[in-house]
Amino acid sequence: MNRRYWISRISGLFAASSLPLGLASAASAFPLTKTREEWKKLLAADAFHVLFEEGTEPAGSSALNAEKRAGTFVCAACNLPLFDSAHKYESGTGWPSFWQPLAGAVGTSTDFKLIYPRTEYHCSRCGGHQGHVFNDGPRPTGKRYCNNGVALKFIVKSEPLPPLRT
Repeated sequence: MNRRYWISRISGLFAASSLPLGLASAASAFPLTKTREEWKKLLAADAFHVLFEEGTEPAGSSALNAEKRAGTFVCAACNLPLFDSAHKYESGTGWPSFWQPLAGAVGTSTDFKLIYPRTEYHCSRCGGHQGHVFNDGPRPTGKRYCNNGVALKFIVKSEPLPPLRT
């Protein structure tokens, strides 16, 4: 790799880190847009940090990591269903992990926050950061969608799904 490659990667890192996902570019990218202040009023501080400042919760800190009941995991910001509990598995990472999202529920992008490229995924409706996807998951997909628990809400199968936030 040459110097030009690394300069472009480092420049991309600084550019990406200055624009939180779902806030600066949300008007053109996602169906549901709110200002930073609107999201801050609606969400707990830790959820806002993960969802709209692309933070990460500490490993092992989410009660959803141990959730085993049948149901649906929805975006904590907009209530869009993201994962079916049948696709959840124990990855041993300390974060809720899934081998497949619901169809059309997430979008992906590449981030360079750790210098090397990783595939970040976000809610396709509001742009809220959920986590990263890796190629070390179980069959049939071989994917591990490693999710921040504070970016999700769990709805037990016997309960109705919450209405989508507007």
